[in-house]
Amino acid sequence: MSKLFMFEKPLGMRDTLPSLYEPKKRVKDTMTTEINQWGYQFMETPTLEYYDTVGEASAILDQQLFKLLDQQGHTLVLRPDMTAPIARVAASRLVNEGYPLRLAYSANVFRAQQNEAGRPAEFEQIGVECIGDRSISADAEMIALMVSLLQKVGLSTFTIAIGHVGFLQEIFLDIVGNEERAATLRRYLYEKNYVGYREHVKGLPLSSIDKKRLLSLLTLRGNSTRIQSAKEIVEGEAGRKAIEELEQLWTMLEAYGVQDFVKLDLNIVSHMSYYTGIVFEAYAGNIGFPIGNGGRYDQLFQKFDRDKSATGFGIHLDRLLEAKDMKKTTAAIHGVLFSQERREEAIEFARMKREEGERVVLQDISGVENVDACTGSYHEVTFFLGKARRGDES
Repeated sequence: MSKLFMFEKPLGMRDTLPSLYEPKKRVKDTMTTEINQWGYQFMETPTLEYYDTVGEASAILDQQLFKLLDQQGHTLVLRPDMTAPIARVAASRLVNEGYPLRLAYSANVFRAQQNEAGRPAEFEQIGVECIGDRSISADAEMIALMVSLLQKVGLSTFTIAIGHVGFLQEIFLDIVGNEERAATLRRYLYEKNYVGYREHVKGLPLSSIDKKRLLSLLTLRGNSTRIQSAKEIVEGEAGRKAIEELEQLWTMLEAYGVQDFVKLDLNIVSHMSYYTGIVFEAYAGNIGFPIGNGGRYDQLFQKFDRDKSATGFGIHLDRLLEAKDMKKTTAAIHGVLFSQERREEAIEFARMKREEGERVVLQDISGVENVDACTGSYHEVTFFLGKARRGDES
């Protein structure tokens, strides 16, 4: 191996040192407990999946997939998300279970980056999927659970923006007439390039009324009063149905008591192409990307020859820690240093402390090169050195 790469990592990969791993684990444990209390059951899927199934179903761009071949020549991928693998399991091994299914996960996913620019190629997500429930109640539960999780981990301020895929699609196709032109408009909104969107709309060969409808989309952000404004620019049945769903959703979120944490944003465009209805994104702090996102995906199961509705979300743990401004911490570890003569006393002392719930390192002093540096890494130190006198413990 070239010494040039001896200490390097592949593009976008990260090391998590103990000082960050510890607080990250506490956040994850808190969220896992809350998810369990909402009745969701955790599961795991393989890190490697077949490209022809999960790889294609994932809706992640092909150039972002990590691909490799197995010994039989089949193309595999490192899982790029968790929704598609869980859909595969639910459509096969869990297909005879009683629906709706409430499943959860905590896992690393992998997406190749062209250039690092601070974006990880491997990151950890924790999330849930509610499978087999077509009701708006399931969408409301997703958003209420996300609010609860962010509160439980102590995030002080955050907002969950709610949109609807069907609303945008109806407006764009109705006005510009085909998918290619609609995709161009969606791209501007996805990149949050609102200046570019305005200039593009102004240059379209449309009536002033239609241009006004497209430009008014940018104002559809705020509280529930914006729903009425949305009604005024939509004409098709699918668009009206989307607005009705958002009205129902808002009423349910008020019942959960979480309306102060959510806002309407009918400009949301997700990079996940399998979303079909209500979508949402969580923002906090000064993070430029969502710390979590989710939505309804009623057509994904068709790729596994099943007809099932589903909704879910995932939270990006590293972004969440950044939003919390999580400080690196030093673990509270009790160091017990001993000499050969007092080994048994030290072992017994460490055993009792561990039973009391302490974290204890038992260290033979003959294996320590720098005693000051060693003891300085512990929050408390006990020595068992030299020949013990009767009744002398340290």
